[in-house]
Amino acid sequence: MNRELLMLVDAISREKSVDREVVFGAVEAALASASKKLHGGEVDIRVTVDRESGEYETFRRWHVVPDEAGLQLPDSEILHFEALEQIADIEVDDYIEEPVESVTIGRIGAQAAKQVILQKIRDAEREQLLTDFLSRGDKIFVGTVKRLDKGDVIVESGRIEGRLKRSEMIPKENLRSGDRVRAFIAEVDPTLRGPQILLSRSAPGFMIELFGQEVPEIEQGLLEIKSCARDPGSRAKIAVISHDKRVDPIGTCVGVRGSRVNSVTNELAGERVDIVLWSEDPAQFVIGALAPANVQSIVVDEERHAMDVVVDEENLAIAIGRGGQNVRLASEMTGWRINIMTAEESQAKQSEESDGLRKLFVEKLDVDVEVADILIAEGFGSLEEVAYVPMQEMLEIEGFDEDTVNELRTRAKDALLTMEIVREENMEDVSQNLRDLEGLSQELIAKLSDGGIHTRDDLADLAVDELTDMTGVDETQAKALIMKAREHWFTT
Repeated sequence: MNRELLMLVDAISREKSVDREVVFGAVEAALASASKKLHGGEVDIRVTVDRESGEYETFRRWHVVPDEAGLQLPDSEILHFEALEQIADIEVDDYIEEPVESVTIGRIGAQAAKQVILQKIRDAEREQLLTDFLSRGDKIFVGTVKRLDKGDVIVESGRIEGRLKRSEMIPKENLRSGDRVRAFIAEVDPTLRGPQILLSRSAPGFMIELFGQEVPEIEQGLLEIKSCARDPGSRAKIAVISHDKRVDPIGTCVGVRGSRVNSVTNELAGERVDIVLWSEDPAQFVIGALAPANVQSIVVDEERHAMDVVVDEENLAIAIGRGGQNVRLASEMTGWRINIMTAEESQAKQSEESDGLRKLFVEKLDVDVEVADILIAEGFGSLEEVAYVPMQEMLEIEGFDEDTVNELRTRAKDALLTMEIVREENMEDVSQNLRDLEGLSQELIAKLSDGGIHTRDDLADLAVDELTDMTGVDETQAKALIMKAREHWFTT
């Protein structure tokens, strides 16, 4: 029987053109599967076949798990303290094994064994095909629609298949069997039973790769697409930079008579593309991203990672775009939260902020309105700045001598200390379930506490704009935190 087993392995290895080791692994899996059925339950069986003699041994094994974790699978797990009684130096995640009686190939049944072995070989072939495909380094998958599967499209390229989910298609796109398709390789998941390559035609990466194919200067390193934001099938924005002063980044991407950008647009169902110049200066980058709107002025708030952009009435609708599309894409591409406003709205906001800052200085520094206004006029926007800005800068303020500056700095530091004590006392009211919420830093917890948010349910009840205003996080992070806080509503 052992000799026949070795002959079977050699025959299958030659017939299927796979490594003998793969076939041995399939045989061991078949034997282990049969042994597991004999024992019943969720037992873990390992079989090892001698590659020279064909003899094999069977072991039942238990996974060593931490004591505090408890047993999730009693048939195949053992607590660490119990394992130590058997093996003195065993550690968590090790295995304890004991020999058990081996089943024979005959008891498995030739057909069942063959099916398991052939399935393992098919899996190995599939894995090799995927490995060979990925080794080419392609980022765009080019193939033919093979079939539709519950709204998703299965695309075939040679012997490799990719899945294009309905949510990753361009809206109103209607793909049929036999259609030629190009899509971005968004993810590769070897654990999936079906197609393991997940595709996307709506991802920003797809547009970046399409431009890379149409614009040789990008592949040559003369140009670079720094970021991209898309409203699939409708409009997109890309930010480009030239690494060669002789190359015009926007004109090069547009091409002669728009040939290059039109090729991308045609592939993406007529999606219009705004090409803007990337800049290291965030304010300049945002101004370019809001094109074709003309910007009057811009105020940058580094702490909240936001910008107030002022435009005139004529440019207000252009800057915002239909349904907020233009400002939304500009925000996604630049990574900054952008607030579009008119000059009157900006003035009203600045006046409100000045009133709040004036009140803060008068109250916390115990000064009159005149001194508070001087500090505001000189650009002081917080107690921290008053307390820790270099003394020489404050001495340059007309009417401020050394005694005045020292007194203001001392009062500011005392006020900050008092506020910190109050904040720590307020933090004591924050529930543990909010502290343990994934994604919340101590700084965010403190800001939430200042805003009266002390429990996970308090956070879950917030609207996205309320959370962004309270903490300064962007809209995406705010949505994620609120949804995380609401999870327990649906699991209990």
